[in-house]
Amino acid sequence: MIASVFGGLRRRSWTALCVGLLTSVAAQAASAADCPGHPDAIGTSRTIVVDPRAHPIIGTMQYGKTLPLGDREVVLTFDDGPLPKYSNQILDILAAHCAKATFFLVGRQANANPEGVRKVRDAGHTVATHSQNHPTGMDRLPLDRSRQEIEQGIASVTAALADGTAPAPFLRIPGLRVNDGIEEFAASKGLQLWSADFPADDWRNVSANRVYELAMQRLEQKGKGILLLHDIQPRTVAALPRILRELKTRGYRIVHVVPATPDRPATPTEPQQWQLHPPSEMVAVSRWPKIPKFAFAAPTLPVPALSDLDWHTTDLGARAARRARGVPLPPVAPWPRQTTLPPAGTLAALPVPAASLFKIPDSARMTLLAASARRAATAQARSTEVSSAKLAGKSRQHGRPVAAQPPASVGETAQAAQNAGETTPKPAAQAKRNGRSVRVAGLKKR
Repeated sequence: MIASVFGGLRRRSWTALCVGLLTSVAAQAASAADCPGHPDAIGTSRTIVVDPRAHPIIGTMQYGKTLPLGDREVVLTFDDGPLPKYSNQILDILAAHCAKATFFLVGRQANANPEGVRKVRDAGHTVATHSQNHPTGMDRLPLDRSRQEIEQGIASVTAALADGTAPAPFLRIPGLRVNDGIEEFAASKGLQLWSADFPADDWRNVSANRVYELAMQRLEQKGKGILLLHDIQPRTVAALPRILRELKTRGYRIVHVVPATPDRPATPTEPQQWQLHPPSEMVAVSRWPKIPKFAFAAPTLPVPALSDLDWHTTDLGARAARRARGVPLPPVAPWPRQTTLPPAGTLAALPVPAASLFKIPDSARMTLLAASARRAATAQARSTEVSSAKLAGKSRQHGRPVAAQPPASVGETAQAAQNAGETTPKPAAQAKRNGRSVRVAGLKKR
């Protein structure tokens, strides 16, 4: 069945492709035939009628949809005219190729050159509007000022037509600088807000060759769409003939767009045709019906019975065997059973440690005593050295230098005093006579 579905899709796609190619060839042949004297003209392949109220915004440079174009179809648009010198040359080039376009005219330019507006209409092109004074930051203007720009631009172009007709309800904001207020106002007036699908940057200070390159490169990337140009630039006049010739060489077709009227209904289209790249018909998943949104009549579910929540495992093995999902399990509880704990007041009896654990060997005791004696002797020696150094420093402060002598033992000092027949004064008494405190062997005496 899947193969038949894809086979049907493949046959229908090839059929549609062949019909499209034949239609394209026939349209181009008819266009060239309708352009006498210009066998190399690209012509206009077809005209589509759009309803601005059904599709108020178009152009993928800003929006998610564009005109319902087929692959390799192009819509030519020109902004900022009419300017007699260059706009008239643009009209002559289009006439030589029998190509139709849409002109977004500025109201102030229409007031200065009303004849240019009528030339656009008489050549069979679509006359649209582009505000009154072409403000560069229209999205930053107060909404009342933006509305005034739009309405005055339409009024000026209508006056320039001078036949009681109004321009097409197509509007392009200068610089594509729109905001929510402008979009809502345009929709309330039944205007279709045009953006573009790709520009050629002909308003910048670039060469005509660069305008041509950008137009073709961006068109190749998009595959189709609305081309944004300006009919007041000399570089556009120089690049346009080459662009039209290259469009024909690469198999592109020109499409003319006009608004729907009571006598001219809109061209039938499908919603996906208004996307730049609609989903392919070869994707089978797009053919499946969408999942409906279910509405439950009874939102509450019945409470399960206690028998459905049976946690007993006496027949667990039998049930597993009946379902053939595995080896029957033994009749044991799936969770670990609780162990029996002793009473809360019961204390755990621990064994008494043996006396031998606290017995220190004699050899270790002697080692500890010897180490303690060595530390005490070292501390006594350091204290004596510190005291001698302090005494020497104080003697030097009073101008009595003291020669450094090794400390004598107590026995040697007593023997020397007996031999001299003198009594050795005590250090504490001598220090008391000098009125100073002396620290001897770490003790402070006065």
